[in-house]
Amino acid sequence: MWRFSGVRATLRGVRTAVGHCSPAEAASEKAAGAMERAVVRCVPSEPKLSLSFALADGSHKNMQRDQSEPLGRVLSRIATNALKGHAKAAAAKKSRKNRPSASGGADPSVSGPEPAAASEPVVKLYYREEAVAEDVLNVDAWQDGAVLQIGDVKYKVERNPPAFTELQLPRYVMAGFPVCPKLSLEFGDPASCLFLWYKEARPGAAEPEGGGPSALPPSSPTSAWTETGVRERVYTPSNADIGLRLRLRCTPGNGQRFGPSRELESVCPVEAGPGTCTFDHRHLYTKKVTDDALVRTVSYNILADTYAQTEFSRTVLYPYCAPYALEVDYRQNLIQKELAGYNADLICLQEVDRAVFADSLVPALEAFGLEGVFRIKQHEGLATFYRKSKFTLVGQHDISFQEALESDSLHKELLEKLVLYPLAQEKVLQRSSVLQVSILQSTKDSSKKICVANTHLYWHPKGGYIRLIQMAVALAHIKHVSCDLYPGIPVIFCGDFNSTPSTGMYEFVISGSIPEDHEDWASNGEEERCNMSLKHFFKLRSACGEPAYTNYVGGFHGCLDYIFIDSDALEVEQVIPLPSHEEVTTHQALPSVSHPSDHIALVCDLKWK
Repeated sequence: MWRFSGVRATLRGVRTAVGHCSPAEAASEKAAGAMERAVVRCVPSEPKLSLSFALADGSHKNMQRDQSEPLGRVLSRIATNALKGHAKAAAAKKSRKNRPSASGGADPSVSGPEPAAASEPVVKLYYREEAVAEDVLNVDAWQDGAVLQIGDVKYKVERNPPAFTELQLPRYVMAGFPVCPKLSLEFGDPASCLFLWYKEARPGAAEPEGGGPSALPPSSPTSAWTETGVRERVYTPSNADIGLRLRLRCTPGNGQRFGPSRELESVCPVEAGPGTCTFDHRHLYTKKVTDDALVRTVSYNILADTYAQTEFSRTVLYPYCAPYALEVDYRQNLIQKELAGYNADLICLQEVDRAVFADSLVPALEAFGLEGVFRIKQHEGLATFYRKSKFTLVGQHDISFQEALESDSLHKELLEKLVLYPLAQEKVLQRSSVLQVSILQSTKDSSKKICVANTHLYWHPKGGYIRLIQMAVALAHIKHVSCDLYPGIPVIFCGDFNSTPSTGMYEFVISGSIPEDHEDWASNGEEERCNMSLKHFFKLRSACGEPAYTNYVGGFHGCLDYIFIDSDALEVEQVIPLPSHEEVTTHQALPSVSHPSDHIALVCDLKWK
């Protein structure tokens, strides 16, 4: 137990919560007799625990203490902090009292005696109404539900309440495009968090019902904020919001309790959107999530920022595209809206930057019920998202083509053929391409599993033989996974295969074999020719057929992307029409201000036979 003088007045002003709290909320809690809050974070893997509470002078006390330290030492430190708070309050009052007034005398607005200096409030910790001994170690003393008493003020101890470890809004906010905060939680669940969106009140705007601008305390004294009425994680600004900044108040939760709230504002005001986008008409076919019998599948090369932002891209590849429309923040607005509007169950993406996956795609698609996995290649990689209400992830079997070919006995025969052609072997083994393989299980029927493969094959126009070998490795690996590890499960194989329907790679996939005299074995000239015949096990078909193009840039257009399906187990219910040629070429080619990539997403509804 610790006693000290003159802190009662200071402690009466302790704020209700460690996080920001509106005056209305604070008044409500006070009226209900709510205790002050002391937040303790204590995890076994860390040597220290933290203790946070707030004092009347506006300062937060954030104490870091050893978990193995006796409780008494912490109580002593709390006493010291409270005394400092009292001293600061007393000094401030004395300064105001001695300040000359307009009439020349002491300031009459400050009256009353000096703060008391003799009372001896108690500093003690209670658990289940019994005092905790001062020799108990911190790790055991600070239990959830304990009560910390400092003078006549009591704090309810909250051990490891839900808390945000990261919270931010996107830099670019456009009317008509969903805004989703990136957030990371400790001891919490995004689905259990509370969200409340505000927007700046326009100068001279009429006051909303209920008493004018929101009671939410603005971070800027010149800002007034009004509630939008949206209490979900995602907010889509309207044209009426153009020119206004947004504010979001978030309260972390875990389904049982809530932690301290936090607030954040958009850096820039809402800007006007680009108007009609290439995918708007497609969304008319995908307004709702499909029923359990169907699997809506998307395959999309979203154009990696690492490629879009080069000088070569701006001046040679995409000179027709406005420079701002190549910026990642702008394109991510379009990508998020496009993907969310498909209401897909499976989304396979290529050319995904690691930061784009973590900072943009994961939070945005998570808000729409999807969860994702990522596989890095070199500068970018692959991402597969699945609807959590329909599927659970039960296995991942990703490979690097080069590593698998060299070290996996599954590909021994293929490697033996390849070593006969040293120049071709060298080129094949230099490639960094990867294959992402995810095993998903139905949440409604555990007997239903599906093998979802995703890849991006070597890009060079003369790399036909390399793509053939990469595809042979991919199909052998997928066979091992879908037949040996998970016997009899159907396959969906998505990707940017960098191969038109006239190529050997496409022929190999669809027909099941490729002869050794196919012209693609000499795609890069006679020196690298590597004649070999290949076969595979599957009966695959292109779910979306052979569109005229899935890639449309200034110097090329053609079909490079496919969703291959196991025709013995799956059939196509619906193919979502691609944008019209007029839509694609409105701004000459892709990408553009109304389309975020140089590729077009493939979307189809599949069902089990």
